[in-house]
Amino acid sequence: MTQNNLTNTIDHLFRNEYGKVVAVLTNKFGVSNLELIEDAAQDTFLKAMKIWGYKSIPDNPTAWLYRVANNALIDVLRRNKKMDFFGSDYIELNGEDATEREQTLDDTISDSQLKMIFACCHPTLSQEYQIILSLKLIGGFSNKELAEALLKKEETVAKSFTRAKKKFREEVAFLQIPVQMGLQSRLFMVLQVVYLLFTEGYAATTGSQVLKRDICYEALRLALLLRENKYCKHPDLEALIALMCFHASRFDARLNDEGELVTLENQDRSKYNQELIQIGIRHLENSGTEDKLPSSYHLEAARSYYHCVAKTFEKTDWKSILHLYNLQLQRQYSPMLALNQIVPFAKVNGAKKGLAALNDLQEKTDFKNSGLFYAIKAALLLETNNKDEYKSTLKKAIELTENELIKKHLSKKLSV
Repeated sequence: MTQNNLTNTIDHLFRNEYGKVVAVLTNKFGVSNLELIEDAAQDTFLKAMKIWGYKSIPDNPTAWLYRVANNALIDVLRRNKKMDFFGSDYIELNGEDATEREQTLDDTISDSQLKMIFACCHPTLSQEYQIILSLKLIGGFSNKELAEALLKKEETVAKSFTRAKKKFREEVAFLQIPVQMGLQSRLFMVLQVVYLLFTEGYAATTGSQVLKRDICYEALRLALLLRENKYCKHPDLEALIALMCFHASRFDARLNDEGELVTLENQDRSKYNQELIQIGIRHLENSGTEDKLPSSYHLEAARSYYHCVAKTFEKTDWKSILHLYNLQLQRQYSPMLALNQIVPFAKVNGAKKGLAALNDLQEKTDFKNSGLFYAIKAALLLETNNKDEYKSTLKKAIELTENELIKKHLSKKLSV
């Protein structure tokens, strides 16, 4: 295996397995040992890179990672004289009982991750701490990714994570799934965490990939795991699952054979996954809110539905999509949501009015560091034949864009 392939494999495993390893070990050894657990998990992934570089990857890498991290943690706790009562609790996955142990591990992972995500959303922690802990410990987010997701500086996120872990150790003694009322009271924050996980995977803000499927599928898996608990049954959860299914159905069309970004208007719609679209439709139908207003998950899922079922880009129901954006903005205004709303607004009302609306929005909100703002503005300038300003604006978008794939895509447009 080449070093590049190995690095990609480890990155894939880190996205899929880091949160699982941390959750299982925290469930087993307690929240008080959280920092030692993090160290053991991170060291295990480094060890995997070294060992798997000249040996084959194990048939069950999850079991290997868990075993190595578990045993390393036991060694540390013994050296610190914190774990005499555990005796010789080393895990071996060789011999006849390996399959049985691996099946048990799968069940333990699901149970531990569910406990972990609800523990991270403990009501004694601030919402910011809940989100930071969840995305770091369950999603394996870097400080840079977190900073992008929360619109904060990396240094601020790092300090907040340190404080959040201290508060977590003090307030949450052990992992448990809360009883009915406690579980339901935390559900909405848990859904927000799952949504943020999926969003970062679907539109990666940094790095060389525009789409991180591992994160997206992990978020969807967690949502489906929540659905198995009868107390988590809620219209918002159904809408969130629908949203993720609709977005995931378009994965294969978002990149071409060369791995380059394909924009919505140029996507091959025959590549849309019809099975996922139908699953999404069923969940959206199950998400009826009766006398309650639809959530932001309902509105975003409905917008994605219109994109999925449009036979061509030109036949997209932009009026309905614009209406859904307007409903969401009326309920909970967000500058980034308002920025994204400009696209369907321009499709319905024309590029000139779209440009005017964008300029009005700029007077209310400072978008000087937003690559997306300048990319949208450049597209509207091109439609209005303002090619001189178009190129300078597009260069600004390229300069501010941190995702290498999007940067490359925008750079190609300079020759227009």
